[in-house]
Amino acid sequence: MFFKSAPPIQYALNSDFVAELDQAILAFIDKGLAYDDEEEFNRIALAQFELQFHTIPPYREYCQHKGVSPAAAKKWQEIPAVPSKAFKDFVLASFPVEKAEHAYFTSGTTNPLKKGQIYRDPAAVKLIHAANGLLTRKYVFPDQERMKILLMTPSPQMAPGIGMAVGLDRVRTQFGTPDSDYLISFGGLNLELMVQSLLDAEATGAPLALIGSTPGFIFFFKACARDKISFKLPLGSRICDGGGYMGQFGECSKEEYFEMCHEILGIEEPYCINVLGMGEVSTNFFDSTLADHLAGRQSSRHKIIPPWTRTQVVDVDTFTRLPPGEVGLLKHYDLVNRSMVVAVQTDNLGFETEDGFEIVGRWQKRPGKLDAEEIRGSHGGKLMNQMIDFLLKRNLKKLGRLHAKLTKSLSKK
Repeated sequence: MFFKSAPPIQYALNSDFVAELDQAILAFIDKGLAYDDEEEFNRIALAQFELQFHTIPPYREYCQHKGVSPAAAKKWQEIPAVPSKAFKDFVLASFPVEKAEHAYFTSGTTNPLKKGQIYRDPAAVKLIHAANGLLTRKYVFPDQERMKILLMTPSPQMAPGIGMAVGLDRVRTQFGTPDSDYLISFGGLNLELMVQSLLDAEATGAPLALIGSTPGFIFFFKACARDKISFKLPLGSRICDGGGYMGQFGECSKEEYFEMCHEILGIEEPYCINVLGMGEVSTNFFDSTLADHLAGRQSSRHKIIPPWTRTQVVDVDTFTRLPPGEVGLLKHYDLVNRSMVVAVQTDNLGFETEDGFEIVGRWQKRPGKLDAEEIRGSHGGKLMNQMIDFLLKRNLKKLGRLHAKLTKSLSKK
């Protein structure tokens, strides 16, 4: 499919060009995770660049400063990647923001007082639902049509400005049974719901899925260890967490986190899936671990790069691509980013693997060395973590008493 250029005013008014572009992106996604066509990816990426160059003035100025225009760019690799911090200084939307269906904040990790804003129009929301729905099915629920999900996050009604809450509501409705629920409310952690659900899963043998913020799970695990409480969830139960950018999950290592998942919940490591989600990039990047395990593949843990994205690791000084295994900055090209910018240069450190990539931290620019800072959380960053820290701590103090009460009640049935 080839795209006909349109005057700038037509781009901004949801022209046929934009509709045709969205149709092409959706068709690319719908062809599935086994499909990959470099020529088609290149054509769609360049069409997006043309759209975004004409409709996002700060991006156009940035590209002109780089000396790159849609007429000059022939390959997707030539499209200028916007530094993720630019989302905190400029509105980077390829449509009038008053038409946004999604409007929320980026993490503001570098400067918590200055958060970027993410906007998506209805057609772009359809794209993100298609892409992340396909990925969630493949890498979180490949063996279950629906199951009960407990979400360690506030609802979008409670936190409408946090992308993680908005995204997980879609997961709940698409993959959860009717009794799926949020664990975080204005009153804090619904500890009774969590403990009762874990005990019920043990008793009935129905697998349970826990999804949400890594720090929230760690608080719960440590409270269980303190009160000498553990559960044995049925085979097929799983946990999907957002966070752990440098192999550090809150106050414990990745290995310690997996050990706690096993000791506290009875969940084996292959059923522990980490996801990298960023407001500036529409596609989520999931660990391959569960899909590999169920397929009988032996593979080291890594993030999958879907066909409609490209991820490169570049040198922190020259921004040239590095060989696999070398640590540098992650640069993402995402066709689902039609409403923003197709190319984003992050300050996340990672390395390419044979089948994907892994993330290890956030770059801290220090003379003479490559250093990483721990980052926790996803789609909400520090804002989400601070909220969960506050809402969890006080309620977890009564874990031991509540567990004893509910266990006793269950034994009488």
